[in-house]
Amino acid sequence: MTDDILEKDKKDWINFVNSKEKVPNKDRHSKQKINFKTKIIDLHGYSLDDANKTIENFINQAFLENVNKLIVITGKGIHSNNENDPYVSKNLGILKHSVPEFILKNESLMRVINEITDAKIEDGGSGAFYIYLKRNKNI
Repeated sequence: MTDDILEKDKKDWINFVNSKEKVPNKDRHSKQKINFKTKIIDLHGYSLDDANKTIENFINQAFLENVNKLIVITGKGIHSNNENDPYVSKNLGILKHSVPEFILKNESLMRVINEITDAKIEDGGSGAFYIYLKRNKNI
């Protein structure tokens, strides 16, 4: 490789340096944080029917308020009394499994939901999950 710079490149550089043209900072946009409007609901102690009704109302109300992130705390089900009832499934009776299943099967709720993901440990870990809502275009 040679250390010689072509005359054309020198001229281009001088023209660029002397121009008032702004170069966009590509790094500034990539580090932009998304600000979430968040609401939290704790379903500990709810029966399955009450939890499903409550979460449906909660999601619909949050969508109307243009909230875009919900933290749903269901608990892990380790203190559930379902183990004593032979007619209730140990897995499906626990809100941890049943509430997300209810949401996924509810077409009207899924129309306003972008994504459902597991919660981070600081928000409840395996005893919680996130719901990311679509933007309400009516607001």
